[in-house]
Amino acid sequence: MLKSLELNGFKSFAKKSELEFGSSVSAIVGPNGSGKSNVVEAFRFVLGEQSIKSMRGKSGSDLIFKGSKTIAKLNRAKVTIVFDNKKKVFKLSASEGEQTLNLDFDDIEIAREVFADGTNKYTINNTEVRLKDIHELLASVHVGSSGHHIISQGQADRLLSSNGKERRQMIEDALGLKVYQTKIKDAEKRLEKTDQNIKEVESLRREIAPHLRYLRKQVEKVKQSEELRNSLAGMYREYLAKQNYLLNKEYEDLIKDQTRITDELSSLDSKLAVFGNEQSFVPDVNITKEINQEYELIKSLSLQKEELSRTITRLEVMLEMSEKKHTPKQETSQYVSVNKQDFEVFVRNMNVFIDQASQSQDIVSIKNIVSRIKDSLSLIQKYGEVQERVNENEQVSQDSLNSMRQELASLSVNFKELLTAIDSKQAKIRDFEKQIESMRNDFYASQRERFEVEKERSRFASQQELVHERIGRVRESRQFLEEEIREGVILVGREILSYGETILSDTNFDKTTVDEIRRNIERIKIKLEEAGASQGEEVLQEFQEVSERDAFLEKELLDLSSALESLKQLISDLKLALDEEFQSGIQKINKEFQEFFSLMFGGGSAGLSVVKKQIKKKVSEDESEEDLEEEKQQEEGVEIEVSLPHKKVRELTMLSGGERSLTSIALLFAMSQVNPPPFLVLDETDAALDEANSRRYGDMIEKLSEYSQLIVVTHNRETMSRAKTLYGVTVGADGASKLLSIKFGDAEQYAK
Repeated sequence: MLKSLELNGFKSFAKKSELEFGSSVSAIVGPNGSGKSNVVEAFRFVLGEQSIKSMRGKSGSDLIFKGSKTIAKLNRAKVTIVFDNKKKVFKLSASEGEQTLNLDFDDIEIAREVFADGTNKYTINNTEVRLKDIHELLASVHVGSSGHHIISQGQADRLLSSNGKERRQMIEDALGLKVYQTKIKDAEKRLEKTDQNIKEVESLRREIAPHLRYLRKQVEKVKQSEELRNSLAGMYREYLAKQNYLLNKEYEDLIKDQTRITDELSSLDSKLAVFGNEQSFVPDVNITKEINQEYELIKSLSLQKEELSRTITRLEVMLEMSEKKHTPKQETSQYVSVNKQDFEVFVRNMNVFIDQASQSQDIVSIKNIVSRIKDSLSLIQKYGEVQERVNENEQVSQDSLNSMRQELASLSVNFKELLTAIDSKQAKIRDFEKQIESMRNDFYASQRERFEVEKERSRFASQQELVHERIGRVRESRQFLEEEIREGVILVGREILSYGETILSDTNFDKTTVDEIRRNIERIKIKLEEAGASQGEEVLQEFQEVSERDAFLEKELLDLSSALESLKQLISDLKLALDEEFQSGIQKINKEFQEFFSLMFGGGSAGLSVVKKQIKKKVSEDESEEDLEEEKQQEEGVEIEVSLPHKKVRELTMLSGGERSLTSIALLFAMSQVNPPPFLVLDETDAALDEANSRRYGDMIEKLSEYSQLIVVTHNRETMSRAKTLYGVTVGADGASKLLSIKFGDAEQYAK
């Protein structure tokens, strides 16, 4: 079922316009020039019509909105049609090597887009596809880009005005019989090609026939050399048997050597596998990890040691200063000079720390330097605090001094423990390094042992290559022996192939004995050549080739003749099937035609009849017109017979304009009922009908809507009254077509 049609930038529809077809009959109305026919052409466009002329254009750009005073020209147009696919009626097969498009959707949305340069884009459910895919998809529901499901006003009378042959073709298209015509044409082309191949094969056989007769005579002469060949046969069998024995024995010995060497190499490879693939010493990962961890611990302990050292130094300075202040006060100038000296030391230390920080690239070192600077600053601060306290209180209590001395002693013990821990870690690192050194020594000892094994393996590998070479030479000798066998077969016949059955009484012979036999064979071959054996070999070979060629051509001729008869039978069967389908279709159309005709005219009769006409056909196209032969051939066509009620009119030429319109409409509707498409588009097919005939036309519309969904473009109020949905097309102030929809009740009120 057709659900909707959406136009965007197509012809006069500049803006997005959508028509929803939820009822069995939908009418599209509007004044001339408003764009009603553009809706029909949108159907043709989205269904794949390739003739721009049939859509009243010269190029693809003519289908795009040209612009108006208020709306700019567009650079593309798009039409989208939506079908209900809940019953999964749409089918699309994939070509070999391609993936099938997923059609498992409740709605099938087909869209076509044309651009200003004339290029087109096709999509099915937003997936870009080929035009071929669109046609195949629509064919699965009896819909094409143009045909009997879209009937324009000018097309209605075409069936009546066409000749019998053209009318038959249109009916065949409506019946879906075009596939038969395609198959018949394809079979006829293959028939013509097969007939041409038969002529070429016959010509080739005629060409080789004289040469084949000559070769047969030459073969008779070759037979005179058979006696000499017979004497050669026994010598060949003896030579081949002994040579075969020697080669087999040598090959078996070499295979044994190869097996032994392979076993040795396998054993050595197993030994090498124990050594592994390491080419250089790599320390144990776990030991390396342990060493790195110990170094990290030493680094951490060293930082703690430095921190503790600075703390002890700071505490010693504070203690020293406190002890000095605790002693009886001496000259004030001496204490002042001591503070000045400390400040100068502080300044020098700061400069040293800053220089070290600027030259270092290590973040950890820089952080340590910053920490030392902070400690120095803290020390100066403490000096100040001590100075202030001394100024406030001339002496520090003995308890504070004792507390500082105890803290200093405790820190000193901790410092010694850190030194001991660092020494322990360094000793542990040395132990690990000794383990690595021991592993390194073991590795190099293993490498020396590995070198000896590899050296031994290299020796056996050299032996293996030598054995391979000898096996290769034996195989070459075997191939040479096979060549000699083939040569011997040509010379003396296939009986020498029985050399394997020859009993060797003495197996103590050697290669020298075999070579002597070989030289004797060569002597006899020379005698055969002098007697014409070489020429006889060529003659026999050529005679065999030409005979095989002639036999092949004879078989091919039989195959082609059989194929020719099969194609003739296929064409006959296709024509018979086409005729049967056509006759059956004519009967179905006549039944529907009679019903629609009676409905339109209130009675009467109408039908189609198949007629045969004698025509003249040219036999040859290569001769001049004076020499042309002609043969009579029957051509089938379709004639329309009508009988109006209360009238004696039977000829189509005697019908009035309105009667012709009603008759053609009845026939088109009848044709559409044989293979009902899911929808029919009727573009002002009722334009020439009067009021009475319009009512009859409306009755046919209602009958037709029982099988197909109808979209009717009309000016006729009677037709409008039969519609369940009414769309009005008008031209807005912006120069673009617009759609107005009216409900059923409003449409009926408007029609009356």
